[in-house]
Amino acid sequence: MSKNAELASVLESIARMLDVLGEDSFKSIAHTRAARAIEALPTDICTMSKEEILALEGIGKKLADKIVEFCTTGDIKEYEELRAKVPAGVLALMEVPGIGPKTASVMWKQGHIEDIPALERAIADGSLQTLPRMGAKTVEKIAQSLAFVKTSGKRLSLGPAWAIAQVFLERLRESPDVTRAEAAGSLRRGKESIGDIDILVALKKGHEKHAERVMHLFTSTPGVTQTLASGESKASVRYKTTDNTGRWKIDNDGDGAVQIDLRVLPLSSWGSGLMYFTGSKEHNIRLRGRALDLGLTLNDWGLFPIDEEKTAPHLRGVTPVAGATEEEIYAKLNLPWIPPEMREDRGECDLASIPNLIVLADIQAELHAHTTASDGLLSLDELAELALKRGFHTLAVTDHSRSSVQANGLSIERLLAQVETINSAKSKWKKKGLALLTGSEVDILADGTLDFDDKVLKQLDVVVASPHAALSQDPETCTKRLVRAVSHPLVHILGHPTGRLVGKRKGLEPDMTKLISAAKTHHTALEINAHWMRLDLRDAHVRLAVEAGCTIAIDCDVHAAEDYDNLRFGVMTARRGWCPKALCLNTWPQKKLHDWLSAKR
Repeated sequence: MSKNAELASVLESIARMLDVLGEDSFKSIAHTRAARAIEALPTDICTMSKEEILALEGIGKKLADKIVEFCTTGDIKEYEELRAKVPAGVLALMEVPGIGPKTASVMWKQGHIEDIPALERAIADGSLQTLPRMGAKTVEKIAQSLAFVKTSGKRLSLGPAWAIAQVFLERLRESPDVTRAEAAGSLRRGKESIGDIDILVALKKGHEKHAERVMHLFTSTPGVTQTLASGESKASVRYKTTDNTGRWKIDNDGDGAVQIDLRVLPLSSWGSGLMYFTGSKEHNIRLRGRALDLGLTLNDWGLFPIDEEKTAPHLRGVTPVAGATEEEIYAKLNLPWIPPEMREDRGECDLASIPNLIVLADIQAELHAHTTASDGLLSLDELAELALKRGFHTLAVTDHSRSSVQANGLSIERLLAQVETINSAKSKWKKKGLALLTGSEVDILADGTLDFDDKVLKQLDVVVASPHAALSQDPETCTKRLVRAVSHPLVHILGHPTGRLVGKRKGLEPDMTKLISAAKTHHTALEINAHWMRLDLRDAHVRLAVEAGCTIAIDCDVHAAEDYDNLRFGVMTARRGWCPKALCLNTWPQKKLHDWLSAKR
């Protein structure tokens, strides 16, 4: 088994302990960058020679020695020395939004707060407020963050849930007994977090007697820690997961397991079962009401005529009016087929026709991507090559600006040097079919001003303005801040507008109506950041933006090769907000997109 994840966790912990102890920040950043690089490696680092390790981006001799030490002994001496100095609970404090290394250090050294329970006691008895920089408002925000994490942390994020579902689906689809296997529930609807995972299976004709084999295949999937139930047509298991959040280094607050439920459906009821188990509950209620108005009854076995019998029609052998496909059921209910992401009883059943919702294949450009110049793991050429393989016609390189010190943000001098490099490379990539654009993810400072002045911004093809700090501002202040940013004539895209992290950090809460109005007036796109920890804009905000006719950008915020795969989650979120293809600038032909970008220059 690869040691990459374990080593990356150790290096990340070293970085966090160095921060708490107030050690050299460059040393801390070096450990964090090394952790990210190792985490993204496709091969086990412990199978690599020291020379190969030294060839990795951001790994110097001292770090290489620590990696070799870990691979040889299973530990790092410095890690154990730091653990002897810093209580484990202090690191857990930094997982609470609003508590950084300096605050955690003050809590620990001056308040003797060494874990979450101690923090809760200090909030309750008022002693936390006696510490430096701990006014009433600050303490209140920390208390709110704690409450938010507690209520949200037991759900699994969309990304890990999707990946886990694929493990089961791929296994089940390989069975000679299975003809259909799909995920249902809130996962199929693309919700940002998942309570449990529903898997539906239909057996091949003539293989109905082999349901037991399929159940065994399901319950024996590697990673299953417990079988909760197993019968003729359904089973439930618990599956071990850590909900690894990548560069945010936040572990799942649950028990490290998720429940997976399997249902075996007959082919004649595949559509009705898929519809029923996809939900939402509210959408299904609306459909059942519509069925009753038409003299029909709808359940997971099909759509049946109403009669006076009390026993369910499928148990009496009644032939359904529809049931094999979702499409035929919707048609019998005088409705167009409604995409799963729209099934939330938010007016979708009142539509005469469905909007031309964006699909994954529509995306032709990535306008928010990072290289090794800031905190990315890909070189410029690697980033571009992957975009080209995706079939994209445009890629904007938008490394962090100077205020994002933790992300190795670029100074003006470094940025302009990068612009020169990209401009020199444009012709090479153009010949291959990819338009390479210069850009920056520019920090929106607390007062709404940007991290670079206009003279610098004018030299960039694309400006993505994003909030990274002061994410607990009150709604009025942050609304003014973000409106000021989207109103800036040189800003193209407002990146991850609220700065939230799904289930972990609430982020900003601006007046979205005012923000969307300003963005539309100034022809600034609002981003759906596709990383499953962000999904920001969230679906409800996308719906508001779509209703206002505001331009949407769906970007992967690429830091590593696998981040391109997050695009599916951004598209799901856009579809949940009823976003049509025409409103998303990433779907536009190259000339239309570039003309739009140039209009701000």
